[in-house]
Amino acid sequence: MKPLVNIIQKQSGAAFTLKKNDILTVIDPMGEQVSDMVLFNADDYKEKLSSGKSLDFEESLLLTKGNYLWSNRSQKMMHILEDTNGRNDFLLAPCSPETFKIMYDYQGEHPSCLGNLQQHLNPYGIAVDDIPTAFNIFMNVQFDANGKLSVNPPTSKAGDYIRLQAQMDLLVALTACSAEDSNGGTFKPIHYYIETEPQHIERKRS
Repeated sequence: MKPLVNIIQKQSGAAFTLKKNDILTVIDPMGEQVSDMVLFNADDYKEKLSSGKSLDFEESLLLTKGNYLWSNRSQKMMHILEDTNGRNDFLLAPCSPETFKIMYDYQGEHPSCLGNLQQHLNPYGIAVDDIPTAFNIFMNVQFDANGKLSVNPPTSKAGDYIRLQAQMDLLVALTACSAEDSNGGTFKPIHYYIETEPQHIERKRS
């Protein structure tokens, strides 16, 4: 049976749980759209995704197929099984209301990834200050020899996807990013689906 595809509408988000060994596929259905992803240990929310640990243990700034995403307690959280685009960011924080005031000189309300993550994680008791730096799927951050950063449009094409396998029971939050520069100036949805490990199904039946 084909898994149910879930749709995250543009400039919005979602949160859900995974069991260990479940596989999450995140799809860019239209191309050039970033999705911020954060992870928490489903049994202890104080253990969460760590950019620093992941970049350190994987010895790379660019994480893609074959790499793991690690927690602040030095435990593997996700294994990247496939990545058809191959360009993701793990340096920049989720865009926030302050992002648009400071970097865009935007006055007034603006949807943000941090706001969407906060909204969908709040029912789980996770406060905004508990949200870590996200793994920014499909985000194209470049850096020169002097360390100067620039955010370019994603290189992802319509239908590009990343498949990740949970290494522990997880609480996951995803967004369809709300920052203009990150998405080539437009906002589009993100799709995702979950494949449950067969033994989970067997346990439910027994």
